[in-house]
Amino acid sequence: MISNQILQNTIDGLKAIARVELSVLDTDGKEIASTVSMPDCVKPALEFAASPADSQEIQGYQYFKIYDEQQLEYILIAGGLGEDVYTLGKMVAFQIQNLLVAYKERFDKDNFIKNLLLDNLLLVDIYSRSKKLHIRTDVKRVVMILESENDKDNNALEIIRSNFGNASKDFITAVDENNVIVVKDLSEGDSNKEIDRAAAQLSQYLEKEGLREVRVAYGTVVGEIKEVSRSYKEAKMALNVGKIFFDDRNIIAYSELGIGRLIYQLPIPLCKMFIKEIFDGKSPDDFDEETLTTINKFFENSLNVSETSRQLFIHRNTLVYRLDKLQKSTGLDLRVFEDAITFKIALMVGKYMKYMENYDY
Repeated sequence: MISNQILQNTIDGLKAIARVELSVLDTDGKEIASTVSMPDCVKPALEFAASPADSQEIQGYQYFKIYDEQQLEYILIAGGLGEDVYTLGKMVAFQIQNLLVAYKERFDKDNFIKNLLLDNLLLVDIYSRSKKLHIRTDVKRVVMILESENDKDNNALEIIRSNFGNASKDFITAVDENNVIVVKDLSEGDSNKEIDRAAAQLSQYLEKEGLREVRVAYGTVVGEIKEVSRSYKEAKMALNVGKIFFDDRNIIAYSELGIGRLIYQLPIPLCKMFIKEIFDGKSPDDFDEETLTTINKFFENSLNVSETSRQLFIHRNTLVYRLDKLQKSTGLDLRVFEDAITFKIALMVGKYMKYMENYDY
């Protein structure tokens, strides 16, 4: 349905071109949009609405009916000097009628895409409605989810729609108030690098519009419309897992989640048991900042003692001392590959548990 603001903007623009005063009423006589108040026209408008006529002149004003699939939706009133008021009013009514059809089609597509993402459609309905709405079913697509820290009113949805949706084959929608979903058309053969570039473009544009900490996550590329919901679920998981294990990145792909994807699906009681076994009831947060920095840098350098000590600006023997000290407190020697894997997983599990505790509250 057309919003009142869009109707107001439309008739303001049409008045500037046609130079006639315009008012749009609903079927109850309530003013929806107007270039000038016309209180004396309400009663005649209601009488006109009840008549079989599609247009009529009453006391110098021209009245027109605007339909939505043969159902009366609006009454347009045009007033002004000159003999062309009827013709101009007819043109304005035609323009609003086309606008109504366009927005209805967009609403139908938006509703279809939402239900498609949420798995609310049977397979036969997916293909029949796609055909009816002229949506290709065999195009490669990927689902992106955009989230911003301060987008309380979901302004990102309208920003992206108005600047990226009109000239593209992409579908832009939202299934809740927390994020915006872009079902991106890849019929031109976009690669992962180009998908990353498109995600970065969306993120940067929203930040220019005043939104903060914009994160973009996307699923895998799918080739059939029935698989779009899978890409959406993957993007949703990528967004959540990215916040836990890739909090320094604002763009994350499902294919890049690695072992974080597995940990995210573990039940919390099992995680607590694992941490208790590894750290003997302690938490990874109990390690001091120096120890955590050393551990992370050691992992970044693939357990290379020399390179890690160089990057930390410490003597090799100092690093060895820290690793020995860690081994005594945990029983794990990070220079041994198997122990290093166990320790790395334990740190990630601890990070996941901490995130889930904060998320619950």
